[in-house]
Amino acid sequence: MTVGARVEVVHGDGDRASAVPDARVESTTPWVRRWLRAEGIAAVGLGVAVWLANGAQLIWFVPLLLVPDVSMLGYLRGPHAGAITYNVVHNWFVGGLVLGLGVWLSQPALALAGAVLVAHTGIDRVAGYGLKYPTSFQETHLGRIGRNR
Repeated sequence: MTVGARVEVVHGDGDRASAVPDARVESTTPWVRRWLRAEGIAAVGLGVAVWLANGAQLIWFVPLLLVPDVSMLGYLRGPHAGAITYNVVHNWFVGGLVLGLGVWLSQPALALAGAVLVAHTGIDRVAGYGLKYPTSFQETHLGRIGRNR
C-alpha cells in the first residue's frame, strides 16, 4: 500500500462508504522520522536521568530495559492480542503515568519502573518501532518495520 492510497470502507451491515484515504501510512517524511528519533533519544535521556536521580545503579538499568518486551508474548495468541499487549506497554502515556505516579507518591520503585518504560519506548522509537496494528507485528503507526528507515 502506498501513502495516500484510497480504500473502500464496508460497514458491518454491508453498506459501502465512499472511498477514504487509508489511515495507515507506509512511511513518514524524512524530517518527521528525524524528529521522532530525537524525541526517542530525549526519552532515553530522561529515563537514565530519573534512574540515576533515584540512586539506582546503572548496571541494572540495561537488563531491565528488556523487561517491557515480555509484552510481545501476547503475539502467541495472535496478532490482535499481541498488538494490544505490546501497545499497552510501549507508549508514552503508560510510561509517563507510572513515572509521574512514582514521583508524586514518593515511591522510588514506581518511578524507576516508569523510567524504564519511558526509556524503552524511546529506544523503540529511535529504532523505528511504533505502536502495532492488529494486522501484523510489522505494521506500525510509524510505517512498516524495515522500510524507509
